[in-house]
Amino acid sequence: MMPKSPVWFAAAKRRAHGATRLIADQRGAVAVEFAMVALPFFFMLFAIFELALYFVVASTLENATGNAARMIRTGELQMSGQATAAAFKDQVCSSLSWLGSSCQNNLTVDVRKLTQFTNPNPPNPLQNGTFNNTQVTFVPGVPQDIILVRTFFKWKLLTNALVGSLQATSENGGTAIITSTAIFRNEPYS
Repeated sequence: MMPKSPVWFAAAKRRAHGATRLIADQRGAVAVEFAMVALPFFFMLFAIFELALYFVVASTLENATGNAARMIRTGELQMSGQATAAAFKDQVCSSLSWLGSSCQNNLTVDVRKLTQFTNPNPPNPLQNGTFNNTQVTFVPGVPQDIILVRTFFKWKLLTNALVGSLQATSENGGTAIITSTAIFRNEPYS
């Protein structure tokens, strides 16, 4: 076996030293780390923002539905001569005015008379990822009737990050259906 030449050792030592210097070089490390973390960070930040906005709309819809349902419960809507789905929808949208014209376009109301409070089992208008408007009705009832009020608001999601977590349709690339429900017995108005 031939002995290794000193030139070979010097070249190997320089290569090892160069590799060590390259590994130890920290320039650009922050940029690389940021590139690895930025996408998941901004995805989570955007998902938190979208979920917060969803809950703001849901909370506002719950309040608006309760206020409008009170008009049915007290007989105010029925006695006004405007007991229509459009008039009720206007009442709900008046509390959702910050949404602008999208309220009228995206809100569906379902008001129906029930025979009992337990197990009402109303039809679900959201089936197989599609919202079916034929499953809703508007019957505000008369004094002492049990009434179920449901509102459905189609909220266009900004990303598809929450589609699997929310009750959503497959329409238009992912639309969350925000619902609000009130059930009560009409007061004995005259």
